[in-house]
Amino acid sequence: MTLRPRSVRARLALWHAGVLTLLVCAFSGAVYLLVRGQLLRDLDERLDRDLATIERTYRQADYDLAEVETRAGVELFEVTRGERVLYRTAGWTRLGLDRAATRAAPASWSSPRGPWYRVEARSWDGVRIAVAADEALTRAALDRLGLVLALGVPCAALFAMGAGYLLAGRVLAPVGAMAEHARRITAESLDARLPVEDPRDEFGQLAGVFNDTLARLHDAFERLRRFTADASHELRTPLTALRSVGEVALQEPREPAAYREVVGSMLEEVERLTGLVESLLLLTRADSGRVAAAREAVDLDALATGAVDHLRVLAEEKGQVLTTELPVAVRARCAPALVRQAIVNLLDNAIQYTPPGGIIRVRARVLASGEPAVEVEDTGPGIAAAHLERIFERFYRVDADRSRRTGGAGLGLAIARSVVGATGGRIEVQSAEGRGSLFRIVLPDAGAPGSPPA
Repeated sequence: MTLRPRSVRARLALWHAGVLTLLVCAFSGAVYLLVRGQLLRDLDERLDRDLATIERTYRQADYDLAEVETRAGVELFEVTRGERVLYRTAGWTRLGLDRAATRAAPASWSSPRGPWYRVEARSWDGVRIAVAADEALTRAALDRLGLVLALGVPCAALFAMGAGYLLAGRVLAPVGAMAEHARRITAESLDARLPVEDPRDEFGQLAGVFNDTLARLHDAFERLRRFTADASHELRTPLTALRSVGEVALQEPREPAAYREVVGSMLEEVERLTGLVESLLLLTRADSGRVAAAREAVDLDALATGAVDHLRVLAEEKGQVLTTELPVAVRARCAPALVRQAIVNLLDNAIQYTPPGGIIRVRARVLASGEPAVEVEDTGPGIAAAHLERIFERFYRVDADRSRRTGGAGLGLAIARSVVGATGGRIEVQSAEGRGSLFRIVLPDAGAPGSPPA
């Protein structure tokens, strides 16, 4: 069982009270010791003066030591030579000070009756002078001081606990406000934000971090909603087509050739549906980091050539000119299968949007920064600046009607960016409306420091 309070406010108050109590105790002890030392030094200085007076009288007044008691007011002292007592005050024997262990250094001694005395002695040429002073006033003053300090410690602790509790409540008030606002935020209100009183203090920075997290969550939920709606729409289209073709085919008997045509049409829709599902699965694996990305040093010109040969027939069917510019061997460290798929997707996108008679150029080169890159440039309609930031989003189409007529699902560029990112590269785009587009795949250099071995 633990006695640790659950409330942070209570813990802060206890810590505040504990630390302040320790400080007060240390301060009180230091004050007590300093005052005690000073009072004892004052008493010792008095003893030194009395010793000097007695010695001076003994040396100069022909042993008339009674004057020291009557005129100087020294009440407790004795003067001896060897075993013979030359002078002793009445109180010295009465209080039992003759049994006190006198030494050159001042020391406290308790008489059999209880009072404490400060005793000091001085010797020369066989003569010993001992003097004593009552410590009653000193000890009474120290007792009163100790009582005051002892009573002050618990009072200070209670005050510190109360003040700490109030202070902790005031300091933690922003946390309570943030907790109350956060409690009201749900999946439907992710656009709400926590209050930030001062963005420069610790609580303001904490609220800023929470707000940034909420912004990312809100963006992720919006993209998930949009993705779910777009995926449902894209899946519904081929399924609706399959159902319509099947229902029409079953309305009346047909010739075998007509059935074969219906089945062929249905297979086309199935192929489109299969491609869409495979694309979605690839994007899902890329998001979860499960896309295989074993990197090796490869020739980008060979990858670009293979992709161009694979899609050259499609370009020729549309009357487009598909050219390659591979003047020198360009090597990069990447996953060749993923980079080839990205090049194929960019080429397919260029073929879809470039009008008949247009030109599509594929280049492999080294940029001014020393990074290897593959570029796909077309003479298509270009992309307006308003769309450049969103063309890599899933299911996003600059021209939705034309994309659906050409069979595009709006996933090609999203897949290209995901697979290139999985192999350590990035995709850049340069385009202007009416001036064509340039897509560039930038990859790590094959000899870059820190590259994993092939």
